[in-house]
Amino acid sequence: MSSTLSAIHKTDLPALMSRGKVRDIYKAGGRLMIVATDRISAFDVVMDQPIPGKGVLLTQMSRFWLETLPACQPHHLDYVVSDEQVPPEYALHVEQLRGRAMIVKRADILPIECIVRGYLAGSGWKDYQATGTVSGVRLPAGLRKSERLPEPIFTPSTKATAGHDEAITFEQAGELVRQFLAVKRSVTADARALLEAVRRRALDIYTQAARHAEQRGIIIADTKFEFGLFSGELLLVDEVLTPDSSRFWPQDQYQVGRDQPSFDKQFLRDYLESIAWPKQPPPPPLPPEIVSGTREKYEDAYRRLTGRTL
Repeated sequence: MSSTLSAIHKTDLPALMSRGKVRDIYKAGGRLMIVATDRISAFDVVMDQPIPGKGVLLTQMSRFWLETLPACQPHHLDYVVSDEQVPPEYALHVEQLRGRAMIVKRADILPIECIVRGYLAGSGWKDYQATGTVSGVRLPAGLRKSERLPEPIFTPSTKATAGHDEAITFEQAGELVRQFLAVKRSVTADARALLEAVRRRALDIYTQAARHAEQRGIIIADTKFEFGLFSGELLLVDEVLTPDSSRFWPQDQYQVGRDQPSFDKQFLRDYLESIAWPKQPPPPPLPPEIVSGTREKYEDAYRRLTGRTL
């Protein structure tokens, strides 16, 4: 990716519906247009400086997985905006949208984050140290930091509109799904059966992705999925297996019992930890070497996992 690639921190186009930490979401006829900007967040705070080209990398990596892994089907993606394919109402803005905007089906999004863990790291490691469990899943005693689990586990969490998501048990997730279905009265589904289908899909996607990544020298320690319902069908939605939603480790440097080097935004988090920033707004300014280093991590992960360059 060219080092001179311009950064897009925010888009201001017609029919904006919402703006998240990274994505701007627009109406596009009966569908949605999800634009991955170059914003980056850490500790739930959006940094003032964008990472040039990051949104294109995220979108193209999501598309790669959606097109590659059988378990990703069915999903919400119709197409990624290009010069050849762009909603007519956004044709004048194709320069901003090319390669970073997804046109997707307008699904009803389930109110939980669907996290799959293959290794013991991050908040999962902290929970295990305290309770011997992760999201209510009992794990063997004596596991060490970053250790591979006997088998991948499904560990849902809440979707916080502000602050941090919170780990919940499968039963608690089922109650949230039940409440969601009660509100969406036009949706006919059994909450327990639906959540079990979500768990199966999430574990299958992770297993297929982890196998692919290991062949390319990357460990996917954990990742986060989202699912939604569209015309009664369960769809995989949002970003998929990107450095923003996953923990990627280089296989040749993996060592149980310690933190691992990574291809994700842990590089940025480590810098922020080193300057004793209180993890509250306003964010600190990012030195140029942290911006470029973060971009290089994302590029490296994309190149290794897809065999492509942008």
